[in-house]
Amino acid sequence: MKMVMKNYFMPMPSNLYYWWNFGSLLGFCLVLQLSTGLFLSMFYENSMKQALAGISQIERNINMGWLLRSLHANGASLFFVLIYLHVGRGLYFKSYLLPKIWLTGVVMLLLSFMIAFIGYVLPWGQMSFWGATVITNLLTSIPYVGNMMTIWLWGGFSIEKATLMRFFSLHFIFPFILTAMVILHIIFLHQSGSSNPLGHNLIIDKIPFQPFFVWKDIMGLMVVLVMFLTIVLIFPYMLMDPDNFTPANPLVTPPHIQPEWYFLFAYAILRTIPNKLGGVVALLSAILILAFLPMFTQNHKFMKHNLKNKIINKMFFFIWMNNFMYLTLMGAMPIEFPYEIITQISSMMYFIFYIIFYI
Repeated sequence: MKMVMKNYFMPMPSNLYYWWNFGSLLGFCLVLQLSTGLFLSMFYENSMKQALAGISQIERNINMGWLLRSLHANGASLFFVLIYLHVGRGLYFKSYLLPKIWLTGVVMLLLSFMIAFIGYVLPWGQMSFWGATVITNLLTSIPYVGNMMTIWLWGGFSIEKATLMRFFSLHFIFPFILTAMVILHIIFLHQSGSSNPLGHNLIIDKIPFQPFFVWKDIMGLMVVLVMFLTIVLIFPYMLMDPDNFTPANPLVTPPHIQPEWYFLFAYAILRTIPNKLGGVVALLSAILILAFLPMFTQNHKFMKHNLKNKIINKMFFFIWMNNFMYLTLMGAMPIEFPYEIITQISSMMYFIFYIIFYI
């Protein structure tokens, strides 16, 4: 009881503002995805022939099924909007100086990518099938064991019923592993305390979490809910690919295969290198580079240097942020001139930012 009360009135830096709301908002999204996903799993048809028709059945004939599907599908997009903002805020204010919190956050990001990818396959539409085919085929680039790993993942020599069944099982179990990582993340956060706009936890002026930050979190949640429910209720299919409403057909390849929008930046980096293994290495490096930030010994020097050159560092961070959004845009473009050259330049800028500022 004393531990609960201690956390309830936990002293927080007084200079925190709404950029620190994303953690609580992500917690809300996780609860939303778990609850809606649980109810959807009760009606999902785990069959190659009936998966897409089963989703139509959920939306048309199950009471409030259309709302559950829209909340779950668009909730994934909201989750990644918030998680990208959360990571961006962590980079800007150097949250990687708290290694345990940062590394558990990176693991949570990787788990979120995996959950979202296998969830995108479950509707078994054209883009789901061919997106899964392209991404799982990347395993074949691993020397010696790549082909064996791909066949093991598929459960056969092509994507078929066994693949769909495995992906459904993984999509159900991984969110609970993610929840365990969230609990660990919060435990580490309570041990070391929250960061703040000054970039460290040495600020003396602190105020209780309740009521000051509780009401701030509620206010942020209300604003996000208004925007989220506008999309869910009025534009429910705005972020979905039209090709994914067509049943999967292994004999007809879509003219332009692309993943969901939140994977497009990584997909753009993957396509910049013609060699398959090189593209996979670049793809993994774009995400795993975050895990190495706490290990770079120059981080503390960079923090001191940052105080003298605050304007320059801010300018370069916002250039990198715009480049991230530009990579997302380029990932949806066909592989042809001039998009191919532009994507290669943007991918180089993505890694140069980390090399200059963090290594």
